[in-house]
Amino acid sequence: MKSKSQYICSACGAKAPQLLGRCPVCGEWGTYEEEVIIPSSTKATGIHSNTKPQRLEEIEAQAETRIDVHNGELNRVLGGGLVPGSLVLLGGEPGIGKSTLALQVLMQLGDQKTLYASGEESAKQIKLRAERIAGQPTNLFLMAETSLERILEQVRELQPEIVVIDSIQTISTEGIDATIGSLTQVKECAVRILQFAKEQNIPFILIGHITKEGSLAGPKILEHIVDTVLQFEGDQHYMYRILRAQKNRFGSTSEIGIYEMQQGGLREVTNPSELLLSTAREGLSGIAIAGAVEGVRPFLIEVQALVSSAAYGTPQRSSTGFDPRRLNMLLAVLEKRVGFKLLLKDVFLNIAGGLKVNDPAIDLAVMAAVLSSNMDIALDAQTAITGEVGLAGEIRPVARIEQRIREAEKLGFQRMIIPAGQKINAKDYKIQLVEVSKVADAFRILIQK
Repeated sequence: MKSKSQYICSACGAKAPQLLGRCPVCGEWGTYEEEVIIPSSTKATGIHSNTKPQRLEEIEAQAETRIDVHNGELNRVLGGGLVPGSLVLLGGEPGIGKSTLALQVLMQLGDQKTLYASGEESAKQIKLRAERIAGQPTNLFLMAETSLERILEQVRELQPEIVVIDSIQTISTEGIDATIGSLTQVKECAVRILQFAKEQNIPFILIGHITKEGSLAGPKILEHIVDTVLQFEGDQHYMYRILRAQKNRFGSTSEIGIYEMQQGGLREVTNPSELLLSTAREGLSGIAIAGAVEGVRPFLIEVQALVSSAAYGTPQRSSTGFDPRRLNMLLAVLEKRVGFKLLLKDVFLNIAGGLKVNDPAIDLAVMAAVLSSNMDIALDAQTAITGEVGLAGEIRPVARIEQRIREAEKLGFQRMIIPAGQKINAKDYKIQLVEVSKVADAFRILIQK
């Protein structure tokens, strides 16, 4: 039987019978790649199974057993550890530390038998990286291989506790006549690894490349095949890294893990607030402390702003770690609702530490930092701020307010500005809580001496 070809968009997974320049679904250019369809020798008329439907109360559900990877941050993001037989996809930018994290996890398992299979580096290169990482593994096996059949053969013989494949785009299977890294190869290899993992009850960690837009490379179906999708992100010029779960069949996707890149590998950051706040902020204008929450984890961050007269006619609006469109919206609220004229001034905003924060609860802190820089008045260094700002200049309530207050209280802050209407009891906290309903009210409290 003759094989047929179809074309798949690598950005969104849309299919087309012929090669298209632009994807009609997602609008991306040059993303269609050919996939060879090998017809089955038998004509399938349906799925035959002896499985019968059961009542919900008749099904026995047991808690999934977990493998402790001896890495608190990774355990938290995974939901308590690796589930035997699961398939985890770890993605991130080149050089961000994906391979270091995976190798470090295997090295921390001590005498448990593990396997690290790399299609990108030789065993000697992996050995050199391992020497920089703390740990004395006695049962860590390395292999440099791009053939999926040989890797699975070794896994069947060794029966390791955990297998890492670096990366899925460099692995190929002999049954598919396609180049390494093509959509067909990546999808077929992922499906076979998933079947093998379930059959042998061995968890696999697949390291994946990402596209220039920041999404995982390869067919979109790859994210549907695996059980968990983890994104390792951060700025190479900063030492902090954030691990997020974009999909998790065995736990929540709201948890994050924070690491600090050091010479000896990645160090877990158990209290990020103390590292993200500078100690020399007393008396400096343009700095505000925001109570943020990433996932379910609260921490305080330092918001820095610089407002100056536009030197080249057209005012600049630049932000690092914060959505520039939201910054423009907040500046418009400042002009319309509060009366600060920033039309002819440059505004630069930075989230200290290289973090990218999407929490709308730091809106009020952003506006406070801009106000502080514009008036050249330093804000109280012992005051933390949280609150979402609406287009009418009102301050809206935020989620997980108790966690934000506890974090500020733990770090020794004496006062915290919070939105009015939050259902909390101020007597439960030692920190002074100041409720505000409008941006103008918050500014009066912040700049008063």
